[in-house]
Amino acid sequence: MSDAPYDPYIPSGQQGAAGQQGGANNSGTARLQQQIDDTVGVMRENINKVSQRGERIDALQTKTDDLAISAQGFRRGANQVRKKMWWKDMKMRICLIVGIIILLVIIIVPAVVATR
Repeated sequence: MSDAPYDPYIPSGQQGAAGQQGGANNSGTARLQQQIDDTVGVMRENINKVSQRGERIDALQTKTDDLAISAQGFRRGANQVRKKMWWKDMKMRICLIVGIIILLVIIIVPAVVATR
């Protein structure tokens, strides 16, 4: 027997033939290893890109939540301003109506009293 280690995938008696094809197998194995290394590199890049995308999505989610809170505060503020302006408008209308009534009373009452 030879000093080569036992390999169950190489049939017995073909040790010499495998040694002769070693150069072709080595180049094929090297080429295959290079393809595997390239694939692993691409997979690592993809994993990094997915990780960065996840971070960007988290940042976008945070910004969206902040914007929703800000929009809710704006809505409350806008409603308060709308109510204040409505009351201001109603006060102005009431003042105008009262002013017109007082003016009519000032004009009509002396005219009625003068005709008696």
